[in-house]
Amino acid sequence: MGHGGNLNMTPLDFRNTNALWCSVLAETLVRCGVTQAVVSPGSRCTPLTMALARHPGVEAIPVLDERSAGFFALGLAKQKRRPVVLVCTSGTAGANYYPAVIEAYESGLPLIVITADRPPEMRDCASGQTIDQQKLFGGFVRFYHEMAVPEPKMSTLRYLRQTLAHGIERAGQGPVHLNAPFRDPLAPVVDDTASGLEGEDWEAFFTDFLGPKVEPFIGVTLPAKGRGLVIAGTAQPADGELWSERVWNFAEQRGWPVLADALNPLRSHASGNAVLVTTYDAILRSPMLAEKLRPDFIVCIEGWPTSKVLRAWIEESGVPVMMLSATERNRDALHGPTQWVRCGIEDVLRAPVDDVTPDVRGYAAAWSAAEKVARRVINASMADAVEFEGRILWELAQALPGGTPLFIANSMPVRDAEYFWPANRRELRVLVNRGANGIDGTLSTALGIAHRNAPSVLLTGDLALLHDANGFLSVPHFSGSLTIVLVNNRGGGIFNHLPIAQFEQEFEKYWATPQSVDFAKLCAAHGVKHVVVADAAHLAEIMMKLPVRGVRVLEVRTDRAKDAAFRKKLFAEVAATLG
Repeated sequence: MGHGGNLNMTPLDFRNTNALWCSVLAETLVRCGVTQAVVSPGSRCTPLTMALARHPGVEAIPVLDERSAGFFALGLAKQKRRPVVLVCTSGTAGANYYPAVIEAYESGLPLIVITADRPPEMRDCASGQTIDQQKLFGGFVRFYHEMAVPEPKMSTLRYLRQTLAHGIERAGQGPVHLNAPFRDPLAPVVDDTASGLEGEDWEAFFTDFLGPKVEPFIGVTLPAKGRGLVIAGTAQPADGELWSERVWNFAEQRGWPVLADALNPLRSHASGNAVLVTTYDAILRSPMLAEKLRPDFIVCIEGWPTSKVLRAWIEESGVPVMMLSATERNRDALHGPTQWVRCGIEDVLRAPVDDVTPDVRGYAAAWSAAEKVARRVINASMADAVEFEGRILWELAQALPGGTPLFIANSMPVRDAEYFWPANRRELRVLVNRGANGIDGTLSTALGIAHRNAPSVLLTGDLALLHDANGFLSVPHFSGSLTIVLVNNRGGGIFNHLPIAQFEQEFEKYWATPQSVDFAKLCAAHGVKHVVVADAAHLAEIMMKLPVRGVRVLEVRTDRAKDAAFRKKLFAEVAATLG
């Protein structure tokens, strides 16, 4: 192992061509800001794994199951919004990344997937553990490139450096895939093929190329008059406090009320001056209010919330929409009269502001009054509904220590968050895999979010946890604290809200998919603490103080049929009270 050029830089490995190639790769990643890699075992990826494991600037985390590895890396990327590298061997290993890659693509999360491969002469000839890995993830990556077979030449190493830097830049909008072929020897044995490059100026090799890039500002023109409504979707920025401050400044300047999904920071960074509406799903079930609260135009930030009731109301209103999103992807599933503004909330703060008219003030006041009534009914119902699983979200919002990262599983938990999560100023960081809305990798994503982070919480249903039970295999390599709140209603509770639920005989077997797993034994098999919690109120007491390390499961047992009936009754009560 040698250094060359500058004694202050990380040493490069000149023992053979693959060793040098991959040590240049690792150094380039680090200089571009990549500090974490999730690697799965295999032979063909040996040069990559060795370089990442030995680089002092990289935390290389081993995860056996590539499917879990993909979501663990996704959780790391979600935690800090920084690129994370995934490395696996050749063959079907990379195919197991597919669900995580899809979620990263739909969520715009920065994953750099490097799949090791056999060289071209070993493909399509029945060589072991070889499949066609070209464009393995189809259209679900921002950038794909088949890497050259490593060569001990400065020209090809410059190509490696440039391609990696470009891939990392492209990863700012979602996952990239680099397919990396290697010839033998895979281990870093000495063969003198790369030793002749040791005297090159390697510091200049990196510093002369890798530099900052500047993005141009694009001006924004906003509607000047009328009853405006701000709707904030599932934005999950790295700095929730700053993002929320910008949204509140934007809304307060114009006097517009804000409807905020539970999956963005606004509900946990509530403003004292602007009107924040959290109960819009219940409010808009009142036909009278749905008509009274119709806006003149809507400014939507980063996509629509989860609520089907809200989406149907927007679609029926037919009012003009301005969609603010830095991504170039289509975020308007309603296909309405939408004007796209490809920028973030920080840019629209520079747009001109007119005086707030009495009509606008009255519109905001009407939303505020409806919010107070709906919230009062919901809070009163929660106080009496000790065994209702929706109360768990309501309690967590008030009981968790300030600033806690909370990852919420899809299906019923994420909908209960939208229905019942109250406005607060506790700066809780709510996270979710809302790109593809699947239950894939729930546990592994949560472990990635919690790894070397503040004590964190996962709220999940039983089926979502079982779907990623192999995520528990990562616990020995996990550093941090994760409390898993398991809502066990012995099946898929969300399906009880579908019309198919009335066909009981087929429904229970094919949709509800009942299960009878003993979670205490599952946890014991992985050395994870398991506790059965009596109800939501008991859970709230436990959650006021989180452990500083380790993984534990707190199981709350509920009845999905009764829960579905309670939700319907509660929504009807809110609508009736509102008129």
